[in-house]
Amino acid sequence: MVNTEDIMKLSLKLAGLKSIPEDSAIYVSGVDIKKIFFGVDAGVPELLLAKELGFDAVIAHHPQGVSAVVDFHKVFKRHIQQMVAAGIPEEEAKKTVQEKLMALEVEMHMRNYAHAVEVAKLLKMPYMNIHTPLDEIGRQRMNDQIKRKIGKDSVVQDVVSALEELAEFKNAMTKIKIRLGKPENAAGKVVVSHGAGTNGGYEIAKTYFEHGVGTVVYIHISPVDLRKLKTDNVGNLIITGHIASDSVGINPLIQELERRDISVTRIGIVPS
Repeated sequence: MVNTEDIMKLSLKLAGLKSIPEDSAIYVSGVDIKKIFFGVDAGVPELLLAKELGFDAVIAHHPQGVSAVVDFHKVFKRHIQQMVAAGIPEEEAKKTVQEKLMALEVEMHMRNYAHAVEVAKLLKMPYMNIHTPLDEIGRQRMNDQIKRKIGKDSVVQDVVSALEELAEFKNAMTKIKIRLGKPENAAGKVVVSHGAGTNGGYEIAKTYFEHGVGTVVYIHISPVDLRKLKTDNVGNLIITGHIASDSVGINPLIQELERRDISVTRIGIVPS
């Protein structure tokens, strides 16, 4: 038997994190959990369905309410430590994230942060979301795959091919895309920029390229930011696909839960 706190602790352990990030939360605690409804997105409709079908708990990947929504922007600062690890000076990294960090804070301030959580409470349905820990697991899996397969003479297509070996990318409807650069370009230094709330957009990719990174891997990017990067025409940008990439991080947790004889029904998660 596990409870909601056990599940959150397990996700932190798998990700190598010591505390719950701001974009993850247990909204309604639960015990003796045997059947889980797990969705990339799981709000009011999914809560109602889970209640009707007799599930013991609902887990969403993306934040659904209260502090996980209001404080979501704070995890964007994780881009700073990733940039520093790639050789970018800390002060420059801090300046690079400021504009989008502010935009995220403004955006989250508009969200209805109580709706789904209060429905879960009325239903007495254990409810939680786990975002950054699972994205960090996904980032590590992608990074490890690249380290195993990519060398100094590798080209951008080699990076794509390496990532395509992961089952989630094989099974996804979306395909990994080279959005900037050409397949035959030298890959150079490769950075997987993921696990910090959302993608770094134009500014973070631009800063990586300015500091000698040859290839940046994002899981998604806006058309506006991509257009700016194409105008600069510097570096290579690989986009792996949002839901497939989220699934790369979600599936290891589900597999650990299933090893504990917990039944997990996936909604919107690409199988491994």
